[in-house]
Amino acid sequence: MSDFLSRHNDVLAPVLAFDTDIHAAKAEGIWITDVDGKRWADFACGTAVTNLGHNHPAVLEAAHRQLGSLVHSGCIVRYDSIVEAAERLRAITPPGIEKFSFANSGAEAVEAAVKLAKHTTGRQGVIAFRGAFHGRTMGSVTYTTSNAKYRDGYHPVLGSVFVTPYPHPYRWGMTEDEATDLSLNELRMMFKHVVTPKNIACILIEPVQGEGGYYPAPARFLDALREMADEHGIKLLYDEVQSGFGRTAEWFALDHYDAKPDIMAMGKGIANGLPLSAYGSSRETIDAWPRGAHGTTYGGNPVSTAASVAVIDTMEGLLPHARELSKRAFERFSEMADSHPTIGDVRGLGLMIGVELVTDRESRTPDAKAFSHVEKHAFDRELIIINCGPDANVIRFIPPLITTREELDWSLDLVDEGLTSWESQDR
Repeated sequence: MSDFLSRHNDVLAPVLAFDTDIHAAKAEGIWITDVDGKRWADFACGTAVTNLGHNHPAVLEAAHRQLGSLVHSGCIVRYDSIVEAAERLRAITPPGIEKFSFANSGAEAVEAAVKLAKHTTGRQGVIAFRGAFHGRTMGSVTYTTSNAKYRDGYHPVLGSVFVTPYPHPYRWGMTEDEATDLSLNELRMMFKHVVTPKNIACILIEPVQGEGGYYPAPARFLDALREMADEHGIKLLYDEVQSGFGRTAEWFALDHYDAKPDIMAMGKGIANGLPLSAYGSSRETIDAWPRGAHGTTYGGNPVSTAASVAVIDTMEGLLPHARELSKRAFERFSEMADSHPTIGDVRGLGLMIGVELVTDRESRTPDAKAFSHVEKHAFDRELIIINCGPDANVIRFIPPLITTREELDWSLDLVDEGLTSWESQDR
């Protein structure tokens, strides 16, 4: 063990799970370089955060400029960058999302969005979905069911949270329509047997489940949730923390669907690595939230919001390129699926792609060892990839949006090689 790693482990809590032992010295673009000069392409994007790559010059310039004038407010004084960031958000979110507030992390944005729904509806119940990930604070971990380990040691969790199935067609061995019908029927049965809709403040959902395995919601499922919400006066709340800011090759995953939310939470890529998140809703809803009913010290930090303005201004021109990369990636993964029996399913939107690895296609048994093999094969050849899904068997393919066509093909070649190497072993 290196001296640095020994020092690291001596003073840092082991509860923080690092994916690699890279001792990073700097990062630029898609590349991270360690103290010895060795580099890796970061296709983890800091867990779906650095969509513009590391140290994007426009983001750095905006942050440096703001550092020279005002670094912190704490809701004491008002400043340009927070207004400009909210104005940019209004321009890229649906028409019904009109006013915004900021926080530090995705979990905080979800927590605040749920508080907004509860306060303005006068109801306390929350519908959440099995397989979801909404954060790890005591509130948000109640809505998180992507893996039971996230709740271990923290019971009892919050009350009046009702978990119902999210459609997982591949894992259930069903068509999309069959999985949608099952999930909707379970929700209707919950309303019949467990909690009536008049108690529900919001339906909280990821349009694309992240940690749960990169499952895009079927359009018909979101349409039905929108209808239920309208019928019963429930707020439909989209968690776009991981799926936002170009990750699906559109501004948000919701841009792929007709059903729009009443409230949305955003984070991760919003400031390309600086701590920031946001949530928004209609003018009517947010203005009904009384002054002082929620607050923050660091949320909407001047430097982070200045960076966010630069992210949004820069991202506009990258979306067409992201769509082309997405088309190429799905083509290549489809070809791999034809030749690799280890690939059970390829799914996702844009550059938020999940490739599920299995022991065999007939049983659809998750194969975490196959992922670990492919991960190591890639890492040894200068590519970082990470997993998702409750069984850690899904390749979470999330390259930076600035990746070139050549870099994309190189990364896909390494995944292909890793699968070939795994399948050639005598196991």
